[in-house]
Amino acid sequence: MHKKEIDFSRYSSIKIGPKVEVLVVEDGDELPNNRFIIGGANNLLVSPNPKPLMMLGKSFDYIKIENDYLEVGCAVKTGRLLSFAKKHNIANLEFIAKLPGTIGGMVAMNAGVKSYEIFNQIIEVEIDGKWVKKEDIEFGYRFAKLNGVATRVRLNLEYGYSEDLKKELIKLRANQPKEPSAGSAFKNPPGDYAGRLIEAVGLKGVRRGDMAFSNIHANFLVNLGKGRFDDAIYLINLAKERVYKEFNIELKEEIKIV
Repeated sequence: MHKKEIDFSRYSSIKIGPKVEVLVVEDGDELPNNRFIIGGANNLLVSPNPKPLMMLGKSFDYIKIENDYLEVGCAVKTGRLLSFAKKHNIANLEFIAKLPGTIGGMVAMNAGVKSYEIFNQIIEVEIDGKWVKKEDIEFGYRFAKLNGVATRVRLNLEYGYSEDLKKELIKLRANQPKEPSAGSAFKNPPGDYAGRLIEAVGLKGVRRGDMAFSNIHANFLVNLGKGRFDDAIYLINLAKERVYKEFNIELKEEIKIV
């Protein structure tokens, strides 16, 4: 194991956070149980004093085709897996186009688009060094209870990559803002949309400091320049309070606050 200094104001997708020493874990290392795993930091909001952090190293950055499944290390970036799927004519992974981050991050939050989710394709996940079948993991809309760190995953292997499906799914995300963000701030409550609720309570476009709920899609908390952690937290709490008061709906963060 070794440590690496990461500047989260550059590394994280929302461009907020301090410089921190992060533990890099390689294959064969014992996984510490007192550290938060950062993945690609695409849905993270890192505080000025985060808990101890770790990330997977290069030995978990690989993709290989076995006889009847695809094995992927959890440090693999989504863009790399998509390119691999296209090159090898592998089906059912088109939905990861334009979903930034690492495969480990996708597994940890069961990321996806509409009815397409990574758990639809999972056979088993290596968690803390042991393979666990999908059936033995509790998962649902935008969550997976891994009870440990995902290091590799085995996916269904079917052939027939579709560029048309990829384009169709990218279109669904055409209304996402271009400014730095951590993706959706909140999970959609059952039968409703977080963006609609935030807009309904008058917070679309509302700004504090350099943080704002986007004018394009209210469920995106965007950094308009030198956004600060405190301002982001203020807006997150404001949205939760207003939506609860108005609709009696408890918004749950999709963004991970560290």
